[in-house]
Amino acid sequence: MFPVQSNMAERRAAAAAVEQPDFLQFNDLACETVGGRIIFATDEWFAPAANLLKREAPQFLPTAFTDFGKWMDGWETRRKRTPDHAPPLSLEGDRTGMAASETQLSAVVKLASEAWPELVGVSELKPGYCDSCHNYFKVNFKERVTHLRLNMHPDGGISRLRVYGVGQRDWSSVSTNQDVDLVALTNGGVCLGYSDAHFGHPRNMIGLGRAANMGDGWETARRLDRPTHLKVDQQGILDVPGWEWAVFRLARPGVIRSVEVDTNHFKGNFPDSCRIEACTLTPEDEAPSSATGWRSVNWQILLRPQKLRPHHRHLFGEAELTLTPPISHVRLVIAPDGGVSRLRLWGRPVRITAASTNQPTADSKL
Repeated sequence: MFPVQSNMAERRAAAAAVEQPDFLQFNDLACETVGGRIIFATDEWFAPAANLLKREAPQFLPTAFTDFGKWMDGWETRRKRTPDHAPPLSLEGDRTGMAASETQLSAVVKLASEAWPELVGVSELKPGYCDSCHNYFKVNFKERVTHLRLNMHPDGGISRLRVYGVGQRDWSSVSTNQDVDLVALTNGGVCLGYSDAHFGHPRNMIGLGRAANMGDGWETARRLDRPTHLKVDQQGILDVPGWEWAVFRLARPGVIRSVEVDTNHFKGNFPDSCRIEACTLTPEDEAPSSATGWRSVNWQILLRPQKLRPHHRHLFGEAELTLTPPISHVRLVIAPDGGVSRLRLWGRPVRITAASTNQPTADSKL
């Protein structure tokens, strides 16, 4: 799934918002924050191809210029005056004002990228205004890929390339006695749904390392159903009627042995408490469960309600966990609202069988 973004300007008249495709719930596997990088580009005259993989939304600064022309927060080539087209697949450092050398062109030939299977055919892009800059392409290619080649015809600029999908790890080398973060993006975990993502998407919680800032986590809007006077129970947990939630499919079904809930950077907007629920679903169960907003699932408590602290890494071991059977899906519930930067579920994967495979089916709808 490929959304290609070309916005480098704004205009006042904005068309009606287009409904976003379902695949935007998946992880951006090309983003620089999860290890994505550019290894080659034919031309980077106005702006380097590395900008394509930035996590942040592109900026347009009307008065910013460089020695090579207008500064652009994306990848932009010079105007093409020779045959062929410009693919990006870059060397280290700022490549503004540069093009690939003959030596670099010869080296990239070894990738045989001219013969790679085509995921998206030649497709027209809309201009980079705020109401037309997002170009979405659904991909039906079913095999695992590690490299992509983006061909731009004939020249011009693209601000961001997002590649949404589910990570795939080689599990044959992972011992069943080895603890693994079963919800991690890099292992194949994926967010399937959530109640609210006003300030940050829940998929951020399963990203690499600790969060860089609040924007690199999940944060909900403030709930308006909180009572005027707040009260706490015997554990010191707020007695409030509402909560927010996010559902994840694990990379592999497994037995969870420890949990990490990190509120790093959330100092005045952390949740008061959290709990984690779990279940075991087959791929056939997943689509109808999602269609009901996950209300039809027989959720069981994995981690009982726990009081949370601001800007803190909370670790919960086997003494706090209540489930021992293998699980395939979890729901993180926070009350009443707020932000969580990272969620880690350390456990041991179970052997995959036809009945318990954890891959989405063609009918699965996020």
